[in-house]
Amino acid sequence: MQLTCRALVLSDSDGVTLWSRQGKELSRFFPDLCAAVRVQVPPGVVLDGEAVIWNGDRLDFEALQRRMVSSSATLPALVHELPASFAAFDVLAVAGQDIRGVPFTGRRQLLEELARDWTAPLNLSPTTTDMELAKTWLKDLPATGVEGLVFKGGAQPYDGSRSWLKLKTRNTFDAVCAAVIGPIAQPQAIIAGLPVDGQLRIVGRSTVLSTRVGRELGRQLYPALPGHPWPEEVSETSLNRFSKDKGPVHLTLVEPIVVEISADVAWTGKSFRHGVSYVRSRPELDPADVELPPHLQDR
Repeated sequence: MQLTCRALVLSDSDGVTLWSRQGKELSRFFPDLCAAVRVQVPPGVVLDGEAVIWNGDRLDFEALQRRMVSSSATLPALVHELPASFAAFDVLAVAGQDIRGVPFTGRRQLLEELARDWTAPLNLSPTTTDMELAKTWLKDLPATGVEGLVFKGGAQPYDGSRSWLKLKTRNTFDAVCAAVIGPIAQPQAIIAGLPVDGQLRIVGRSTVLSTRVGRELGRQLYPALPGHPWPEEVSETSLNRFSKDKGPVHLTLVEPIVVEISADVAWTGKSFRHGVSYVRSRPELDPADVELPPHLQDR
């Protein structure tokens, strides 16, 4: 899941704490989860999982972000409005004993024993060895905001590294390219736009184009005429909210053309959280006819 916050839960004799993968304590932002862990998880347990917020039948990343920047005064209302849940997918310690060296199948059995009597907001992340069921999940779960599946080997110990495979669901659809990064004849990336709230808005930046692809695309681009809807400079964080670079990004404005892009399901309602992939240009289509894809509407 990616409309989530990866978190380690530590339950010990001193209480319960939540920590990010980067070592930042998150306990203050999730008092509801800490309270549930105190009641349902015995001391000496360390869980690995994800804090999530459900809004109806979808994961709500915006609500999760609001929690992470909330003040002590505003947090109680956010907790009451949209409570958090925790999905545990691994266990690192039981009864104070480090079990990271135990194969994943063994750790999973211990986790299932721990979770036998859990009630909301604590949940056990589902797992399967049935490939057909996994394919069904990969097809059906994106509608809830789940981006994909993680594949782990049953004999793997827990070493904290990315020694597993993550398969994301991606959608392909038409968008408008109305700007690029780099020279118009050899763009390095496209800036994709979609009609949101009646305006053509920047919704993402593509991954880096190869030299060949950039050259081919450049042959179809023309400098923007007066009245272009986008500025010539935007902030780096408007294109990538996770970037540590807060400086400006210069855009080369072009006459809008239709392009086909591929993107995962992480849509905030106004933009994609991750970079999109440029697939091809669609010169036979009119940019005015591009619509917000149905799977992005009302999200």
